[in-house]
Amino acid sequence: MLIGAFTGFATAYLTGSLWAGVFAACLIGILAGLLMALMTVYLGVNQHVSGLGITLFCTGLAYYAFRVIFGTPSHPPQITPFDQVNLMGDVAVLGPIFRQYPLTYYAIVLVPVVWVILYRTNFGLKIRAVGENPEAADAAGINVYGVRTVSLMIAGAFMGVAGAFLTLSTLGFFTFDIIAGRGWVCIALVIFANWIPQRVLLGAFIFGGVQALQLRLQLTGVKFPYELFLTLPYVVTIIALTIANRNAAYPAALLKPYKRE
Repeated sequence: MLIGAFTGFATAYLTGSLWAGVFAACLIGILAGLLMALMTVYLGVNQHVSGLGITLFCTGLAYYAFRVIFGTPSHPPQITPFDQVNLMGDVAVLGPIFRQYPLTYYAIVLVPVVWVILYRTNFGLKIRAVGENPEAADAAGINVYGVRTVSLMIAGAFMGVAGAFLTLSTLGFFTFDIIAGRGWVCIALVIFANWIPQRVLLGAFIFGGVQALQLRLQLTGVKFPYELFLTLPYVVTIIALTIANRNAAYPAALLKPYKRE
């Protein structure tokens, strides 16, 4: 997400095109997914270790590239981000709710699309098969390595664009702490949702709602350390994850490298 945020911002800054930034973030996410596939799918490296390693590598790469391109400016370089789109106009209550960024609408539309692909297509069946029983999938003629690699590429693309959303939509500039742990929250949301797309959306609404709530609480002037307000969304995420984890239905082959005999 961080390298997607930087790549999207840098591309938009240098080209003047926000959509070019989205495309670049998508591309860098795909490359990160391919790197993850190389480490875990083909080399069989522990997924926790390789995931943390790639996170540190991409983080350092993003910081280094920022210094090379922009130096150390006293004020961060800025771009004009996406404008919000209001689908409901001045309709009471619904108007403000449906005043969102284009990438937000695309993300919501992708939820049913992903559900259809996973549960109503042959490709989705292959994805679920290599996650549950790769040996049986291989015996049925499914290319386990290929399906897992493509899946990681798609996931990487989503994560790259997710990072770019922060720089291209909400902020218009890049800072080193821009992700603020949201990537780890995404992992928690997947577990909370039992790998079901519509429940992931629900979890995202909960986290986003609490995030908005803590901002509102700070504006009310309540005499409370603002650091505690900032931790509120993450505390709620931990609580929700703890409750959901009791009945979580993990894919049977989760975190298990597959080696064809």
